[in-house]
Amino acid sequence: MMKKLFHVYCFESGNYFKSKSYMLSTVLICVLAIAAISLPGLISGKETSEKEKTNVIAETMAIFDPENLIPDELINSYGKAEVKRMKNEDEVREAVTSENVEAGFVIHSIHEYDYYVFNQSMMEDTKELFSELMSTAAKMKYCNDNKLDYNELIQLDQKNIICHENILGKDSRSNYWYSYILVILVFFVIVMYGMMIATSVANEKSNRTVEILVTSTPSSSLLFGKVLAGATAILFQLGLIFASLLGAYHINRDNLGGMLDIILDIPADVLVTFAVFGLGGFLIYAFMYGALGALVSKIEDLNKSAGTAQMLVMIIYFLVLFQMQEPDGIIMKILSFLPVSSYSAMFIRIAMGTVSAWEIIVAAVILYASVIGMGFVAAKIFRNSTLRYGNPIKLTNALKGLQSKEQS
Repeated sequence: MMKKLFHVYCFESGNYFKSKSYMLSTVLICVLAIAAISLPGLISGKETSEKEKTNVIAETMAIFDPENLIPDELINSYGKAEVKRMKNEDEVREAVTSENVEAGFVIHSIHEYDYYVFNQSMMEDTKELFSELMSTAAKMKYCNDNKLDYNELIQLDQKNIICHENILGKDSRSNYWYSYILVILVFFVIVMYGMMIATSVANEKSNRTVEILVTSTPSSSLLFGKVLAGATAILFQLGLIFASLLGAYHINRDNLGGMLDIILDIPADVLVTFAVFGLGGFLIYAFMYGALGALVSKIEDLNKSAGTAQMLVMIIYFLVLFQMQEPDGIIMKILSFLPVSSYSAMFIRIAMGTVSAWEIIVAAVILYASVIGMGFVAAKIFRNSTLRYGNPIKLTNALKGLQSKEQS
């Protein structure tokens, strides 16, 4: 049986790795991942950052300031700009309307002004910056009126409060985003590859290929071979993509200023747990999808048959997402031991909560014991359903058929 299983595994794996679409998509995703990480760091340089700093406020502006509350020196301290002093508000409006200036300001008092702009872009921030400038001018006027030293006030205002943060356990806020992404990733992997396995089984049954296969190979070897080959394809593809992402980020981390640490700075223990539990979660659902694929005789009926697995995956997905902010809650603890949900709940507890080593071991044992059990149940359903054609077989009827055979 092991020899037959190995032959099926090699054949099914070969179908994945010989598939141009599979290999091209893997290489393309890796290249895009490397480019997405590397290009921002290469494009953003000192010249760009310095240019952005010098053009803080509009390059040209019209100002009507009857009380001379805003000096040109203060404006230029926020960025080099051509300042045109106007005699009244109408001149400001005319200058902006004729597009001779980018922005216009009418100063009513040290705390109030009108802002004029002809076309405002989505990234426009001149108004906010000028409000900050007005705040600075108000402080300068207050110091001048009350004979205070403005520089001392600014130094006190800008005095940094130093906090030395010491996190003795887990930083849930920092770990939230990569945990969130990993939950979504494992969800899509299960649904996408699970349906591929179910489609492969249903396709072989619909074109009667399975009739030839079962005469020379045990049905359990056929199903186990398909599932294990799918798991190998996933590990290869995801491993290559993760290696490309993490490798490119570590090379370009300094250029990016560590801005993606919150997503890509994933601890090794979380990655290992994700691999161990994610693989187990995929296997248990892959066997389920394989069994459900054997219940139909036509590809058109597959979505209806696979709806059971799809619904279960969706329920677990939303349950885990809704409980992410309470990783040590009772619901998340229960989910981390259930084999149908531990693939995502357990690594979230490890990343964001508190979990003992014995809990991880027990959950892993339960998961992989369930994988083996699901594999044998799915193999029996596969064997009993492969040569039955016509209307789709209901899962409840297939399970009842297994019970009656065991009793007999």
